[in-house]
Amino acid sequence: MLIYILAFVGVFVGALVGYVVAKRKIEKDLLLAKKDAEHIIKEAEKEASEIKKKAVIESREELHKLREDWEKEKKAREEELKYAEERLIKREEMVSKREELLDKKENYIEELRKELEEKQRELIEKEKEIEESFEKLAGITPEQAREIVLNEAREKYEYEIAKVYSQIKTRYEEDAEKYAKKVIADAIQRYAPEYSGEVTVSTVMLPNDDMKGRLIGREGRNIRAFEKVTGVDLIIDDTPEMVTVSCFNPLRREIARRTIEKLVADGRIHPTRIEEMYEKAKDEVEKIIKEAGQEATFVTGVGGLHPEIVKLLGRLKFRTSYGQNVLNHSIEVALIAGLLASELGLNVEMAKRGGLLHDIGKALDHEVEGSHTIIGAEILKRYGEKKEVINMIMAHHGEEEPMTPEAVIVAAADALSAARPGARREDVENYIKRLIKLEEIAKSFKYVENAYAIQAGREVRVIVQPDKVDDVLADKLSHDIAMKIEEELQYPGVLKVVVIREKRSVAYAK
Repeated sequence: MLIYILAFVGVFVGALVGYVVAKRKIEKDLLLAKKDAEHIIKEAEKEASEIKKKAVIESREELHKLREDWEKEKKAREEELKYAEERLIKREEMVSKREELLDKKENYIEELRKELEEKQRELIEKEKEIEESFEKLAGITPEQAREIVLNEAREKYEYEIAKVYSQIKTRYEEDAEKYAKKVIADAIQRYAPEYSGEVTVSTVMLPNDDMKGRLIGREGRNIRAFEKVTGVDLIIDDTPEMVTVSCFNPLRREIARRTIEKLVADGRIHPTRIEEMYEKAKDEVEKIIKEAGQEATFVTGVGGLHPEIVKLLGRLKFRTSYGQNVLNHSIEVALIAGLLASELGLNVEMAKRGGLLHDIGKALDHEVEGSHTIIGAEILKRYGEKKEVINMIMAHHGEEEPMTPEAVIVAAADALSAARPGARREDVENYIKRLIKLEEIAKSFKYVENAYAIQAGREVRVIVQPDKVDDVLADKLSHDIAMKIEEELQYPGVLKVVVIREKRSVAYAK
């Protein structure tokens, strides 16, 4: 037991001695670490102090530099301000001087105005006095006197004006006419169209006369159904193996003709079959319209047109104007306009485009209100055509002033195409009215004894008083009559005005 106690005491004493030794070592280590930390802190404080001193020096130098720059800028600004103030002072002085001058001028103008008003009053009073004295002496009013003077001057200088006009006309007209004839002749020689007359009826050949009865149907039901569906008149007469389709609308007439051909080929003719064949014929004609428009653009070389415009061009194949096929006329105008533009060195493509599209409004003028020029211009605007081309449409009948030389060329080509022999027809009533109006216009001029329209209305011969009109006045009179005819009358082609003066002396030997 004692041994255990001694052993326990020995272990305890050993542990205590170890603890004391370890504690002293730890305290020694802590002391060394503290000394190292104090040394590191002192070094850091020393280094921080040096960095601080360096930063303060640098900041002072930067501040000094900024202060110097600010002083320089301040000095420059002060100099600018001083210069601006000097200029402002000078300008104020100039403004003051100008105000003084303006005041002087206003005063001077006011004095002149008063003086002018005074003189004007004096002149009015003197004029009244002169007029009163003139009326007393002459016995006429100033208006009457003025009219007398104007009439004398008119009679005195009318001959001189006519003489100068004749000289100018002779000088320039010969060269202009020669050149115009050459250009037109060259263009027409390069273009050789084929002419064909349009009619208001179409004939359809039948295999036999029995087919006529089948077309008429029981109690005429087939022919009534046919005319109702197609909108044309079907004429069935004694002409062997032939029927006639009559209609002023070529499009409906063509659809009706094709409908009859299909019915004859099929052999079954009754109202329902008529409607079916009509729809098929209508689809065929729509296809022909599209192909005709494409062919027109190909023939004239005009590209880049909207598909709807091409379709409207094709519709012109079945539209006539005074008996002239409008699509053929449009192609003809495009080609002639292109040739004229080529001769004159102008834009050929634009001239062709305007010529081809100039009557595009006629494709819809039966369906839309307004003239074909306005309708055509609206169509082209809708599909993005250039304003120069739209102006050609409006200018070819004088509804707008031409913007370009090509617009004038299109109008000239339109007149050339319409004026060729056989191009257009005119009904008798309108023809007679035009001849009467033509003679009335010529007779309305002074010194005209009589006037006669000849050459189917393409020439008017004017008989004048020979003792009142000489050669010079005759030239002027023919020009004035022609100008008035252009303003008041519509006619195809060119109209010739011939003034005739004849002096006859007659004596009898007895």
